[in-house]
Amino acid sequence: AKYTKGTSKECNLHSQTIQAVTEELVTRRKQFKKAKLKWRVSNKKSARRSLGWIPFKKVAIKYADGYVQYGRHQFKLWDSYGLSQYNIKTGTFVEDSRGRWYVCLVVDAVKIEKNNAKTSIGIDLGLKDLATCSDGVKLKAPQIYRQYEQKLGIAQRAKNKKRVKAIHAKIKNVRQNMLHQFSRKLVNEHAAIFVGNVNAKALAQTRLAKSVLDASWTTLRTMLKYKCENAGVCYEEVNEAYTTQ
Repeated sequence: AKYTKGTSKECNLHSQTIQAVTEELVTRRKQFKKAKLKWRVSNKKSARRSLGWIPFKKVAIKYADGYVQYGRHQFKLWDSYGLSQYNIKTGTFVEDSRGRWYVCLVVDAVKIEKNNAKTSIGIDLGLKDLATCSDGVKLKAPQIYRQYEQKLGIAQRAKNKKRVKAIHAKIKNVRQNMLHQFSRKLVNEHAAIFVGNVNAKALAQTRLAKSVLDASWTTLRTMLKYKCENAGVCYEEVNEAYTTQ
């Protein structure tokens, strides 16, 4: 922190942002046990450029009337969560691959009403049917990547990088929207959820890789896990070894 004294005035950033960056540097040096780190390049034309990341702490940001104020700068945002109801602790401004900026905020724990469900359900993950539930409900694998595969190939051959990024973002958004709706429905209707621990990483190295990655088993399990924790629902991953026998 002493080495960066005066940097906030030169870069027009809050002093705690500079401190958060230096803390991140120290953390990664300890993590990888290296004195020097290979940072991604900052050139926006490079394929491996570093995405924007501006951390801040509570005193560096204020929220009021649909605006987030960072230092002397005000940013208008679409407040779909009602941020005025929460106590903001810390957060970051982050940039995605398309150059769009988002503000990610950490707030104090929010009390969530637990559901009154008493049933339990088991889920078997697959490729033809993404999820087969023990009550007979099935979520058919939508194969979202394959739906946009032809358009993606056309954009890649034309070397239209902007279009390629937009298609990849579309695939990601459609997939996550489907998984969010499915996982939320299960958490709201059941008191216990059990999922098979199928090894997606190992199957992704076989000829089924494209279908496995498109199914996003790990993403579904991650969503179920944190949503169950917030709602007080029991969640457990079950070993699938020898279950077919």
